[in-house]
Order: sequence, then C-alpha cells, then structure tokens
Amino acid sequence: MKSYSMNMKTVALSFSLAIAAATGVQAAPPGEYQCLIEPYQRIEIRSPVEALIDSILVERGSQVRKGEPLVKLDSGIEQAALASARYRAIMEGQVKSSEARLNYARDKHRRRSELHEQNFISAQDRDDAYAEMRVAEAELIEAKDNRELSALETRRLEELLRQRTLTSPFNGVVLELMQHPGELAQTGEGARAILKLAQIHPLRVEVVLPVSLYGSIRPGMRAKVRAEVATGDSYRANVTIVDKVVDSASGTFGVRLDLPNPGGRIPAGVKCKVRFE
Repeated sequence: MKSYSMNMKTVALSFSLAIAAATGVQAAPPGEYQCLIEPYQRIEIRSPVEALIDSILVERGSQVRKGEPLVKLDSGIEQAALASARYRAIMEGQVKSSEARLNYARDKHRRRSELHEQNFISAQDRDDAYAEMRVAEAELIEAKDNRELSALETRRLEELLRQRTLTSPFNGVVLELMQHPGELAQTGEGARAILKLAQIHPLRVEVVLPVSLYGSIRPGMRAKVRAEVATGDSYRANVTIVDKVVDSASGTFGVRLDLPNPGGRIPAGVKCKVRFE
C-alpha cells in the first residue's frame, strides 16, 4: 500500500481564489476564509506478492472498516504447503520410533555393562552398546527438532497466507477499482494498484491565509467550517498544522484543520468557508 501525493491543496485553493478574483465573484465575508475539504488520506492498495487476483470483495463507493478484507489473491499453493507443514508439526511417528530405539539402546547398554562387570563380555562390546545409545539419543533430538522446525514453518506459511488477503488499514470508502479478478497483481513501484481508498473520518480542511494573520492562528484553535453544499450547517474543526514557511510570491501560508465526520455526512472534495474562533 502506497500513499500518493496530496500536495495539490495550495494549487487548488490558489486557483479557486484566482478564478473568483478574475470573474468578480464575491469573496468570503471579513473574518471568513475560503477553504477546501479533503479526505484525511488517500491510499492505493497494492499487493505485497505477485499473484493472480482471486476476488475483490468491495465495489466503488463501498464503506469499509479497518481490518475488513478487500482483496483475495490466489493462495492454492500456500494452502497446500501450510496443510503439509501443520501435519508434520504434529506427527508422532518419528519421535515415537526414536524414543523406542533409545529405550532399547539404554537397556542394551545396561545389560552389557552388567555382563562386562561379571567378565562375560569384553569392554569393546560394552562400548559398542554405549555408542548405539548415544546415536539413539541424537536421533530422538533430531526427530524433535524436525517437529519444531515444522511448527516454525507452519507459522511462516500462515503469515504468507495472510498476505494473500488484503485488508483495509482504516475506516473509509473505496474510491476506485484499478484491477479485477483474473488479473495479475504485481509488486514494485511501477506496479498498478488494485484499488484506491480514502479515509473520510476525520476530514482535512485546507486553508490558505494572508501573511498578515501569521502568528494569530495556532495549532489547537477551534473554527467553524461551512461546506458549500445545501445543508446549511456549520461544523466544528480544530487547527492541527500551521505552515512554518510563507509563500513569498502570494504572501500566504497554509493551515490544516481536522474536521470530525463520524457519520460520513460531510462530503469530501468540496469548497468551504472557515471562521476561526
């Protein structure tokens, strides 16, 4: 997933202000400034692995919740490998047989030691039995290690399988579907995104203010925002960012506000007017 640039805010607002001035449109009343309501963030959902798209679970305009599955990639090979690893992780045959060989080797070594003490067999026979016991101990350790490795492989394959389901990183809305089931999802910077999402709670309000107001607008200040739609309502917003660099050419600076939008009632991408309190 890759965020794409939203640095057009200043251009968009400056352009709208220029159009208003050129066409004689009435500017905002004193103390009220033109602004633009935008999604809090826009992102492109991309695949972490190269695979065929099995299904897309949303449509354009779908409301999605954080963690909700959006796209499923083909995972047949990974599922088969995971099933095999899970079975190997619980297999008892190799461990049981190694335990049986070890028990037999221990009994054999004990008997040979007793016989050697009674001078019925040579020291070589006793040492051979001891060596067989040590080999059996090593085989049991190897069997248990293999089972533990299978458990670790199971966890690795489970993580790979999770990557075959792409989920939403936030509550938002689907903006656009870029690919469809049956197409190949690719990785890398040049790869095409599968879909685009926007976070619309909270919203961002971008304002371009004259430099004469610099210093009077501070993070944490409250403001009323009125969208240019037929609701007639004003909404409370909070200043979160005040640019530290002034645009010398236009004599302006940028301000960003966070506008709560829990019900999604306020549309994004519309002009607005803001009055600071």
